[in-house]
Order: sequence, then structure tokens, then C-alpha cells
Amino acid sequence: MTRTSILERSQWQAALDGVTADHDGKLVSVELLDASVGHQYEAERMPFADLSYDPKDDVVIVAVGGKSPRYPVVLRHMVAHPKEIDIATEEIPETAVRVVAPDDTATLITFFPAE
Repeated sequence: MTRTSILERSQWQAALDGVTADHDGKLVSVELLDASVGHQYEAERMPFADLSYDPKDDVVIVAVGGKSPRYPVVLRHMVAHPKEIDIATEEIPETAVRVVAPDDTATLITFFPAE
């Protein structure tokens, strides 16, 4: 059974900090969902580093890599001035976070168990 929560802006920072704490050591895929160019992966099943919302700059940042010799560089994907954040949880695969940009482009962040 899937539960989806559309978060209020006041909940964004705490909710994304909670996702980071709950998914330490997991793998993550970052996918850009854009109707004009199609779906594009920016990262596919890479080590998860951090997911956060910075209210001062009004930006969501997802970071992958940077925790091992195999992935020594941190890749960051940023969504400036997001208008919506949804968190979906299921038993399998795991949590997914959708961040919608002002132009209605969505970033889908999907977590997977570490291999």
C-alpha cells in the first residue's frame, strides 16, 4: 500500500531532513520528468548523501556520491523555488520524493536498498 503526503511549505525542511536520516547508506536515483524532452536520469542507483531544503535560498538539494573511492565526487541536483514536494512511501521499492519546479518540471528521487 502506498501512502503519499503532499507537504506544506513549513514542513519541507524537517521532512527532508528526516528522509536523509532514514535513508543513510541507501542507493538513490534522481530522474528529471519533463514532458518536452522526456524523462532523463541524472543519477541511477548511486550512494545517497543528502536531501535538504534551504528556506533562505528557497532551494531543494539532493546530493549523491562522495562517500567512497568508487564515487569520490558529490553530484548535486538543485530545484530552485519549488512549488510542491510530495513524499510517497511503500514497502518495496522504498521511499520516493517528488519535487515540482515552477515550470512544472518534476524531479523524482527514488531510494533503493544498498546492494
